[in-house]
Amino acid sequence: MSASLLIELGVEELPVKALPELAAAFANGIADGLSKRGVSIGASRTLYSPRRLAVQIEGVAAEQPEQRSEVLGPYLNIGLDALGAPTKALEGFAAKAGVAWTELERTTDAKGERFVHRAVKPGARTVDLLQAVLDEALKAMPIPKPMRWGAHEHAFARPALWLVALYGADVVPLVAFGKTADRMSRGHRFMHDKAVWVSDADAYVEAMHGAKVLVDAGKRRDAIRAEVEAAAAQAGGTARITEDNLEQVNGLVEWPKAVLCGFEKAFLRVPQEALISTMEANQKFFPVLDAQGRITEAFIGIANIVSTNESEVRKGYERVIRPRFADAAFFFDEDLKQGLSAMNAGLATVTYQQKLGSYADKVARIAQLARAIATALDADADLAQVAALLCKADLQSRMVNEFPELQGIAGRYYAAHDAGLAELPTEARNAVAVALDEVYAPRFAGDAIAASRLGQVLALAERLDTLAGGFAAGLKPSGNKDPFALRRNALGLARTLIEGGLDLNLVGMLEAAKAALPAGLALDTGELYDFILDRLRSYFADRGVGAALFDAVAATKPVSLADFAERLSALQRFAELPEAAALAAANKRARNILKKVEGALPDTIDASKLVEPAERELHAALVAALADTDASLAARDYVAVLSRLAALRAPVDAFFDGVMVMAEDAAVRDNRLALLKALADRFAAVAAIEQLAT
Repeated sequence: MSASLLIELGVEELPVKALPELAAAFANGIADGLSKRGVSIGASRTLYSPRRLAVQIEGVAAEQPEQRSEVLGPYLNIGLDALGAPTKALEGFAAKAGVAWTELERTTDAKGERFVHRAVKPGARTVDLLQAVLDEALKAMPIPKPMRWGAHEHAFARPALWLVALYGADVVPLVAFGKTADRMSRGHRFMHDKAVWVSDADAYVEAMHGAKVLVDAGKRRDAIRAEVEAAAAQAGGTARITEDNLEQVNGLVEWPKAVLCGFEKAFLRVPQEALISTMEANQKFFPVLDAQGRITEAFIGIANIVSTNESEVRKGYERVIRPRFADAAFFFDEDLKQGLSAMNAGLATVTYQQKLGSYADKVARIAQLARAIATALDADADLAQVAALLCKADLQSRMVNEFPELQGIAGRYYAAHDAGLAELPTEARNAVAVALDEVYAPRFAGDAIAASRLGQVLALAERLDTLAGGFAAGLKPSGNKDPFALRRNALGLARTLIEGGLDLNLVGMLEAAKAALPAGLALDTGELYDFILDRLRSYFADRGVGAALFDAVAATKPVSLADFAERLSALQRFAELPEAAALAAANKRARNILKKVEGALPDTIDASKLVEPAERELHAALVAALADTDASLAARDYVAVLSRLAALRAPVDAFFDGVMVMAEDAAVRDNRLALLKALADRFAAVAAIEQLAT
């Protein structure tokens, strides 16, 4: 026999950002608690709104299965004396089990025969287990700062108001936070402010819908999206709906209703990112965009009520947004009056890091690196220096002080108006403006790298200085601590090089960054190179590259990360060849032999000393393969190199099957070692393929 189970905990409005996690923890805690006790359950459904946490579980068995227990007792030589009478140890064990010692069974293990008490008792009723299940679930919930209320010791995320617990149609009289469960839930605070009768566990969702509460968060989210899209279409545009904003709004309402609002068109002169940030972060509104993706003077608020006087709701939303927009417009206008060059001068008074000097010092280092990188990429070094010297200026702006997330974006807007850049041609000026924004790309996981070449130059220079300075100043990440976001900066640097196809010498770039640091700071560029390389492990793993493939290329330490990616791509294709496994194993065997050789390894192969047919055949095949792959290797056509080397499988296998490498004759032995070294070195010119051997 089974039935559905419903448990709902009603509370004051829960914290928006924590709501999904709290709901999942509550539902999982109940389901896991039942499963742990052996109670069979069906599908579990997590339901929640700002004022309630609920779980609905189908097919919950009415009772546990039979509970079988087995408790091991003393061995026979301890439990019985020489006459076969029970010792005190056996009598104590039997008394604890609640049976006579003669009722105990016996079992045998590696140490001998011993007494055992086996028992079978009926399973407990599920309704009798639920109080302990609920208590455990509530205790395990992730609540960092529990609240206390009333004259008692109860503590939870918010004060508890009611409790519903139904097994099928029967009330389970559970108790939580001083509330005893019944079947009476509560409806929408404004549109159905009264108790809601829930006839049985399966009727819960429908009953709450009738009380103007959408307890299914997924359906509530879909309803919000549909309402917002319809309102945006009414305004002649499309809504900007981010998952983060949608999730937060979903945690604020029980019965969503979109309200189309507007603001003065004059505010559109303000950078749209500032307006969007204000609407989304501060008010949880949805901007409306035109066909070109530009913000319009329309926006959408989500009310938690279907108002009989929607115009008043609209006025309220418009009233709260207007002062924020007015502030943003004031900051923007004042920043334009000041200009980027004046902002830049103020960086000398702002400390970047005690050992690394001011932000002006950092900008000077970035400019030095940007010039060198631009030169290496045949980009405009003078323009790179101009852009680099302005790349932190907007930190002194009023706009960024109010909206820190606009760092770089504000610089792009101000560059377009800056008198100090007026002498530049329009194209160059636009390039500088874009680069001041792109210097921070990628800003977050999954974000695109800088699109423009000048932006890539600045992004590389900025991250090089951050990484070199961070390591030199003793700010290396430790555990979860990474105050200068060096891990993120390292990945951003690597991604820019790889995804931008920028064939730059990373080791040389790190040395240049080291040279630009203040005197007295030491930096191990090799350690920093390894740190950057290690950030790529998960990056390539997400793209289906196994650890062995990554390690095989990493072992060669390519100075260019673009070259690293090319080698890895070629190695992936090589690993799919039928010859790959055998050649990897042979290469591993060759490397192991070469490692054991004392002293310098021989480099020259003397064909006259090749005795065995197998070694002569391998030599001939290898000479041909070397000749065939020289040009491909020089051109970094690693696919061609490895494809050609794959043809060596047969002579390599024959060599190891029929030739004793470590021959007694030193000249023969050295010749064979030289042959193996030449083979291994040609593979190693692409990757350490022995890493692929299992």
